[in-house]
Amino acid sequence: MKMIIAIIKPFKLDDLRDALSRAGVHGLTVTEVKGFGRQKGHTELYRGAEYQVDFLPKLKLEIAVSDEQADNVVETIAQVANTGKIGDGKIFVLELSESIRIRTGERGSDAL
Repeated sequence: MKMIIAIIKPFKLDDLRDALSRAGVHGLTVTEVKGFGRQKGHTELYRGAEYQVDFLPKLKLEIAVSDEQADNVVETIAQVANTGKIGDGKIFVLELSESIRIRTGERGSDAL
């Protein structure tokens, strides 16, 4: 099993959720986060005053999938979240050693 963590631009969520659903993903967790990478923030204008925004709003998606689904899910995220502009985000893939569905006690891929 794999845990896929993706940091994306917020406006891409609906398109990505639809594409992941078509790719066979049955659940995901979304968290609103702030951060920066190479983009290093930006400046904004508010009431005539310019100020620096160091942490940009992003969404963090966490998706647990079987090993067989992982490559397809990563490719789907990379295609749908891509705008071609700086700040599109990152995808991380980690090994997931165990998964347990609390309600039924199912374990492993059955719990996904």
